[in-house]
Amino acid sequence: MGGVSSAASTWGSSGLAYLTGLPDGPPDFSRANVLSQAQRVAAAVGERLGVAIDAAGLLAGRAALLGLTRGGRVSAGGATRLLVAADGWCAITLSRPDDAAAVPALVQTDDAVPDPWPALRRWAATHPRSAVVERANLLDIPAAALGEAAAAAPRIRPRGARGPARDVGGLLVADLSSMWAGPLCGQLLALAGATVVKVESPRRPDGTRGGNQAFFDWMNGEKHSYCVDFDDHAGALRALLTVADIVIEGSRPAALTRRRLGPDDIEPREGRIWLRINAYDGTRPGFGDDAAMAGGLVGVAADGPVFCADAIADPLTGLEATRVVADSLGRGGGELIEVSMAAVAAGYAVLPTQASVSNLPAPPPRVPPAARPAAPLGADNEAVHRMVAERSCGRC
Repeated sequence: MGGVSSAASTWGSSGLAYLTGLPDGPPDFSRANVLSQAQRVAAAVGERLGVAIDAAGLLAGRAALLGLTRGGRVSAGGATRLLVAADGWCAITLSRPDDAAAVPALVQTDDAVPDPWPALRRWAATHPRSAVVERANLLDIPAAALGEAAAAAPRIRPRGARGPARDVGGLLVADLSSMWAGPLCGQLLALAGATVVKVESPRRPDGTRGGNQAFFDWMNGEKHSYCVDFDDHAGALRALLTVADIVIEGSRPAALTRRRLGPDDIEPREGRIWLRINAYDGTRPGFGDDAAMAGGLVGVAADGPVFCADAIADPLTGLEATRVVADSLGRGGGELIEVSMAAVAAGYAVLPTQASVSNLPAPPPRVPPAARPAAPLGADNEAVHRMVAERSCGRC
């Protein structure tokens, strides 16, 4: 390869270089060490859980399924954009209808804003990054300043009694998360032999359920589907959480606490692991692309940053979250674990970069193997009720 590193070659062949760089420029190989580190983590987790984990497939799989390519300062998925603020770069995500609807309030205009991005570019250019992020977050719009987050290990606190070390096989996992990072962790645990129950509200099901079916199947095909109203039937959900060995959630802590469904509200269970995944610190919204921007995990073009791969903070966090759950099982659990997507991205961002090269092939990412079709919403409610009843009797 004429001096080109094997890491760069692997980054290129994985499709990740194809997803990084300006759309009218060459692919970017500078973040090749991110994949190398992810492969090391995947190998360690796979050995612990007894499953084979393809790190490159995890990082590039959604783009392959959706046919995405690099967009430079427009994320591969299209919902996030990099903007120049008065003192540097920031990112704003408009992935939900409410986000776009809040743009006039953000830019402080009474006029209709049919295309929000020109207005956002003009507004951001006259404000410092901190003001852009602060005002966007007040309106619940995901936003981040480049490099604002520092690398940090997951926060781990005792929660209940520690039990014996356990393997994941046969454990019951209540997966309340949505989108990508949390569901990926749940899916890896399911593939390792856990019984995973995907919990969704009928009022607000997982947003990816209504999107690309192949992606939803990939993340959720091994799980039972349990549909329950978090407000009207909180008792039924509390019963599931009480008997669960592992709980995965990605909402803001207050969302469950106000319903008395948080880790402090559920009857203790020996060895239970409560995994909380959030974009930042649990007080603001975020998605994979803006969280990666916050962590400084970006590619670099001649005139500034570009997005690195596709929402890369999501699959990296899902992989890292699975690692910390596996480690906790080895310690006997009894822990509340909080994982920040931005902090995970920052940890990968500090890995050495290398000069980008353009003389290597950079094919599109390969499509992952077909997954088992995910269950329709609520299809397994009766089975979950039986499972909860059986486990509840076992605790009597």
